[in-house]
Amino acid sequence: MDYAFAFKPGELDRVAHLRTTDGTRIDPSARTLVFWRGKLLADAEGRPAAVPLDHPALSDSREAPLFVGLTPEGPRFAADLPLWSPPEDATTIGQFIDQTQQVHPGFPEMKFVEIRGLMPTLTRLEGESVATGRALISWHSSHRFCANCGAPSAVESSGWVRKCPQCGTQHFPRTDPVVIMAITRGDLLLLGRSPSWPERMYSLLAGFVEPGETIEAAVRRETLEESAIKVGPVRYVSSQPWPFPMSLMFGCQGDALSEAITIDPVELSDARWVTRRDVLEILAGTHPEINRPRPGAIAGALIEAWAHGKLLDPDYWGN
Repeated sequence: MDYAFAFKPGELDRVAHLRTTDGTRIDPSARTLVFWRGKLLADAEGRPAAVPLDHPALSDSREAPLFVGLTPEGPRFAADLPLWSPPEDATTIGQFIDQTQQVHPGFPEMKFVEIRGLMPTLTRLEGESVATGRALISWHSSHRFCANCGAPSAVESSGWVRKCPQCGTQHFPRTDPVVIMAITRGDLLLLGRSPSWPERMYSLLAGFVEPGETIEAAVRRETLEESAIKVGPVRYVSSQPWPFPMSLMFGCQGDALSEAITIDPVELSDARWVTRRDVLEILAGTHPEINRPRPGAIAGALIEAWAHGKLLDPDYWGN
């Protein structure tokens, strides 16, 4: 990638003023990304597939494709196929590591693949389109009924609003704020691992921002809860849309005021301080106990930036 992490926005024209019209939908250049159980339809080269809006396989959708935005090639939409079930056992789908690929009979030359595996190869425009489409679909799949009265809601504004025909309440796409933090103490960086992660996988601590809480307060609270480490000054670094299912990751740096670790065993199976030399070995793939970070995620970008003294360099991030 020629950028620090996947899904970085800036190349998709969101044209909110066109969401209430049908012009984009009838445009002959309109194409849709296709999703199934969170996976993305990709061609034989591993590129996101964009198919016509009248493709017969889209009959496995509950609702019309959702408008994502404009690209140089034309309008882009996102469609979900929840009514299709593959013939093979799909019990591993949705697990942390899912390397299975499914073939829909309407797309015999293509496969549904896990998006995390595509992150390093997506262009900026592809990444932004995929992240927007998947997040929208995730929101719609979990908000099909009105939270006010319980009646089935209807899609409006090309997918950017759901309105209840019973009580008239409008519902808008939700984004869940999450902090992910490089907690440092001199030449030390704090890493941890979730109990459900594969062996040798470590990353930065992270957690959801709670109601009534600032980003900085969330960094301090989550770090204290998970590791018993107190954090002083907190600095915002950069952010990443994270469509699993519909989050926004706020990358931060925090100064640790203490060093002793006591993990919360529900949240972490381990946490440890690593030196800059350790991190350089991790990035090189030569560390005896910790694998390289997953490419494309902001966690790995923050870790690498810290290792090279760029974590708090605004020019490095280009925010």
